[in-house]
Amino acid sequence: MGCAVTADDSLAARLVASAVKGGAVEEVPRRVCAAVRDGLGVDGATVSLLTDTPSRQLLAASDDAALCLEEIQFTVLEGPCISAAHTGELVAVDDLADELTPWPLFGAAMREQLPHVRSVYALPLFFGDYVLGSIDLLGLRARALHGESLEVASEVADAVAAALLPVRELIITGSRPPAWEPEPVVRAHWFDTARAVVALAERRRLSHEDALAVMRADAFRTGKTLADITADILRGPPNAP
Repeated sequence: MGCAVTADDSLAARLVASAVKGGAVEEVPRRVCAAVRDGLGVDGATVSLLTDTPSRQLLAASDDAALCLEEIQFTVLEGPCISAAHTGELVAVDDLADELTPWPLFGAAMREQLPHVRSVYALPLFFGDYVLGSIDLLGLRARALHGESLEVASEVADAVAAALLPVRELIITGSRPPAWEPEPVVRAHWFDTARAVVALAERRRLSHEDALAVMRADAFRTGKTLADITADILRGPPNAP
């Protein structure tokens, strides 16, 4: 379990900056994500781009719990990560066990699927006035970040944005998904959901937004993840309903 930040408040930002140096471009999100987790002393972290739009793209998650946190928000289309990207402000959930969140579907899913996660923090990633994406931080205890450590987290978010900007286009247009396992799940966020939205939109003559809404409704109805629904659509015959 991580501990609250008490060290030099530039340590985490320095770790993020050093994570970009050397290595392949597709490795950058994973290295940056690990640096965020380790530098802030939290129990999990994720990095994503364009978080408040249907084209939201998961770049990296530090572990299975962090990945599940992203899956939940990706499916229910609400939660701290999406709110942070929409408002451009830090969003803090200090105690999921004792607080009612403003996102009822997210809160219920977290209590069911990640009952051991007590706190979640989401910070927007800025490029000037434009929100590039967001990072999510999770803790296995209440108030994993507070006071000075939240200020450090905001500094780290700036460092993450600076780290990703030089390689953003290469990451987005590259032929491989970000280097993180399990690759099929990351690929479902990175490549396949967008492909499935287009396929379903053409199949049913829907807008892309409506096709994504249908996919999310199917996920609710069946209890599957959005990644599962994506796989079902891409597996089906071209003339399937």
